[in-house]
Amino acid sequence: MPRRVLVIGSGPILIGQAAEFDYAGVQACLALRGEGVETILVNSNPATVMTDPDVGGTVLIGPLTLSYLMRVIEEHRPDALLPTLGGQTGLNLAVALDDAGVLDRYDVRVLGTPLAAVRAAEDRGGFRDLVIGIGEPVPESAVVESVEDGMRFVEHLHAPIVVRPAFTLGGGGGGFAHSPAEARERIAAGLKASPIGQVLVERSLLGWYEIEFEVLRDANDTTIAICGMENLDPMGVHTGDSIVVAPIQTLPDPLVQRLRRCALKIVRALQLEGGCNVQLAVAPDGADYRVIEVNPRVSRSSALASKATGYPIARMAALIALGRRLHEMPNPATGGNSAAFEPALDYVVVKLPRWPFDKFPTADRSLGIQMKATGEAMAIDREFGPALLKAIRSLEPRGGGWLWEDPAWGLSHRAPPDMARFLTPTDTRLWRMIALLRHDWADAATLAAVTGIAPWFTERLAELVEAEHSLIGSSLAEGKRAGFGDADIATVSGVPWAAVRRARVRSGIHPAYRRVDTCAGEFPAETPYFYSSYADAEVAPPAERRSVIVVGSGPIRIGQGIEFDYCSVRAAWAVREMGLDAVVINNNPETVSTDYDACTRLY
Repeated sequence: MPRRVLVIGSGPILIGQAAEFDYAGVQACLALRGEGVETILVNSNPATVMTDPDVGGTVLIGPLTLSYLMRVIEEHRPDALLPTLGGQTGLNLAVALDDAGVLDRYDVRVLGTPLAAVRAAEDRGGFRDLVIGIGEPVPESAVVESVEDGMRFVEHLHAPIVVRPAFTLGGGGGGFAHSPAEARERIAAGLKASPIGQVLVERSLLGWYEIEFEVLRDANDTTIAICGMENLDPMGVHTGDSIVVAPIQTLPDPLVQRLRRCALKIVRALQLEGGCNVQLAVAPDGADYRVIEVNPRVSRSSALASKATGYPIARMAALIALGRRLHEMPNPATGGNSAAFEPALDYVVVKLPRWPFDKFPTADRSLGIQMKATGEAMAIDREFGPALLKAIRSLEPRGGGWLWEDPAWGLSHRAPPDMARFLTPTDTRLWRMIALLRHDWADAATLAAVTGIAPWFTERLAELVEAEHSLIGSSLAEGKRAGFGDADIATVSGVPWAAVRRARVRSGIHPAYRRVDTCAGEFPAETPYFYSSYADAEVAPPAERRSVIVVGSGPIRIGQGIEFDYCSVRAAWAVREMGLDAVVINNNPETVSTDYDACTRLY
């Protein structure tokens, strides 16, 4: 086991690389130090929790550049490097250090996933060849390093294409093209964005369903799927800009298992050690699928999967990097069964993106494969509908959440003249669909046909709109079980919010609190991680000690970033040091404050 490990942070918050890497870095540093390993953390972002000396050990605030890291290695002489927890920045720097011969010169071992596997996963051509070699399907594609080569493939394909640059973040430099002129422009932009001057030009799968699996593998080849997630928005919208649901809702179990086996097979073929995100596309009829890409590191999806299941992926990935085996470690949530036990969910998780268009009202609001969201909110409930409504409220929208409707749409007196154009992917598409259903300008089948969204989801939206229409004539308890907030019920009923709340309290209508335990209640669990629901009886025992509530800052947005998560975490630690229970309430799955180890109880 190494004595000193260099951990590379992810630097300043970027679109596509936000608080989730602070969460991963904190988990890694604490796991390494818990094993008696000294950590040397390099990061340029002072607002992070990982740069707190109580977390990062030896903390160096400096530029994340090749020259600076060379000086750090020369001065501090780490035995090993852990690069897979600092996002794309960490991976690219590790590859650069290796290419420069620095790691060999100072005998620095790369922990976890070998750099050869990172190159194979990030290099578009190498990854495509590997997937084909293990008998899994990929879209028809070509790896090119010049615009001319790309255009030759476009002429051969005679179909819309998508450009995916190698070694980039958040889909940077990529995009769809529907004409030769567009294709030339996209390929040129992609080559410029790629640090190795390489792009994958592939046949567009626009409209196919997008599925993700978060996978963990150790050196013993034990490979498990932590969480399967389904993007509500079909292919064509970056997963960071898509509504994401877990577990997978719309596919039959045999198909889910087939996709799961494919994801495990790819991670094994790459010989990755640690966490990995695998993205797949599924034909709407379920008859076919394609492998899209992998992220050979912990990612935004890893943080979401961790918070959705209660399974600490980054911590386990760090321990795997030290040589620990999954079957040797206990399940962190139950403390009893093995960490090789795949989590099971008896609830539904919904993630909604938070976009910055309130700060940039004249910006292009269309969504594509280049991510635009700055943050996200996550909600948990027993069913999809209540979880979606809770996630909408968690975005703290101005103007009413679920009930919001732009008067400029004019839907109160006419249908949109061009339904397809009206439902083009933007940050407001969900609310446009709700408004069309509310005014009877479209039904669930029409919405599914126009948007490519799975009919199961549009049917659930239609059910919620029907429940909204029924709020006036139904009981308060029914409205709460459907997922509507007190403010929603007050607006529809035309009464003050305070009156609805008083009536609910007088009637004894309160949410129950259930535990997130990784095992759907199959084994005893003591995780202090809870969600509320009006659908069930109380499960969480009441706190016995005096407690202090620490209110988190919600999704990251411009002007309110990761620095407030640092404040929340420090506050929770201070409360616990005073001998009180620290109760954290937050909805941002990317953050350290939504790690149940950071507090006494997490809601």
